[in-house]
Amino acid sequence: MTAPKDAVQSVRSKDEEAAYEAEVDRLRNPRLVDLWTGTLDLSFANSHGNADTSTFSLSGTANRATTRDKIAVYYTSLFSSSNATGPQITTANAKRGGILYDLNVSKKWFVFGSVDLDSDQFQLLDLRFVPAGGGGYHALKTDRKTLDFSLGVAGDREFFSTGLNRTSAEILLGEDLTHKINGTTSITERLLLFPDVSNTGEYRANFDLSAATAIRKWLSWQLTFSDRYLSNPVAGRKKNDTLFTTGLRLTFAK
Repeated sequence: MTAPKDAVQSVRSKDEEAAYEAEVDRLRNPRLVDLWTGTLDLSFANSHGNADTSTFSLSGTANRATTRDKIAVYYTSLFSSSNATGPQITTANAKRGGILYDLNVSKKWFVFGSVDLDSDQFQLLDLRFVPAGGGGYHALKTDRKTLDFSLGVAGDREFFSTGLNRTSAEILLGEDLTHKINGTTSITERLLLFPDVSNTGEYRANFDLSAATAIRKWLSWQLTFSDRYLSNPVAGRKKNDTLFTTGLRLTFAK
């Protein structure tokens, strides 16, 4: 078989061609354990002397995206302690996480289901359990930027240390943005609003923003900001709680 030089795109041995075809088949028909990417963020600060303090934060994400659907798992936690006022006491203890599933029903439209979990010792929140579902629209999707909008309903079940338990129905309004600024730096941002339909006038808001600059293919420096707003906290507690972390980010892919 002969062919013009300009028509030859690649040359492979028999073994190389078999490996290539196996990889193409894996991408076209992925198993559940295939195509996962993720990050792990770690930061730690410690001081000794007139005051002993320590702060530890941990965040992680795992994502599996195909042309048909997407799975996202996420987790963030912050713990801090200090003895500046005498005995060692906890000064911050918050955890946030969840799982999201998107299914594309057309090029632009998708449906989703999610479950979010929150706890915050200093908001006296032992657990917030929020299952949700609805639909969304891919407003923008390029190699460098994606923008999605979503609308749905959610159930909010809250357990507080005071003994107060609350259940309410909510509307979910969401916006998700990813943007690759250049070859090394990218940002991700997510905003969720939860107007309470069981208690008119009350609402919650979740906002997460993260920026990362690659140092190596598997290593980045990250800055992450996370905010949770609750319009009706228990008596004596503030409505707003924020987390800010910075440190190393490890990246994996399968």
